[in-house]
Amino acid sequence: MAEERFFLYDEQEQADIRYVSFMGQDSRYDLAIITTDRYYGKKVVMDLQGSRFAIIGEDDLREKGYLEHAFHLTEIEAEEFREFLFEVL
Repeated sequence: MAEERFFLYDEQEQADIRYVSFMGQDSRYDLAIITTDRYYGKKVVMDLQGSRFAIIGEDDLREKGYLEHAFHLTEIEAEEFREFLFEVL
């Protein structure tokens, strides 16, 4: 007999997804950037090659070490990634 499942929420909504691929100095970035009405104006940024994602807003980009930790980047990689994200967020 299956247990009754308790959902905190189960919703559907339309989302805008932007796929971007670009070359940094030493790295290639293949991303999906998802915009929805959730997450208080932040975007879901997915690294399609590295199978990592984070919910990111401008405040997160200013937080020291955030991108390095979330996407396992070096400081140099994180800086070029940060510059790109400031342009699109």
